[in-house]
Amino acid sequence: METFRLSREAFARNLSGKGAALKGARWNSQGMEIIYTASNRSLAMAEVAVHFTLATLPPDYMMTTIYIPDDISLQKVDFTSLPLNWNIFPHSNSTQLIGDKFINENNHCILQTPSAVTKGDYNILINPYHRDFSRIKIIEIEPFPFDRRIFKL
Repeated sequence: METFRLSREAFARNLSGKGAALKGARWNSQGMEIIYTASNRSLAMAEVAVHFTLATLPPDYMMTTIYIPDDISLQKVDFTSLPLNWNIFPHSNSTQLIGDKFINENNHCILQTPSAVTKGDYNILINPYHRDFSRIKIIEIEPFPFDRRIFKL
């Protein structure tokens, strides 16, 4: 499987959950390392774009394509098991508990979660502590200029 990660140039070549751990996010609490990727490029873009305006968007975003071998263990979050309003912003800690449990149990390398931004798409979260993490590889990094029309009202 290929997944996609949109990040600033300084962080594009390093698969680390340290950035997510700084403040926490929807699927991890502060201090918990997890790597956020998306099932497609458009979702990776949407997940970043919701946090910026055209004026605040940094110009140095890179799209990283990541290869995950098909035999790496994967856990899926069942949409129907999620708490009510799991996709609100700002996010609640109910979804963070799901991601934290995934990391702490360390049974799987990949957690597939529904996107809160794009219904029907999936985030692919990577556990950097799992024994199979070393098998996951970056296969391409390329500049990703945002189309300015995305930010028009």
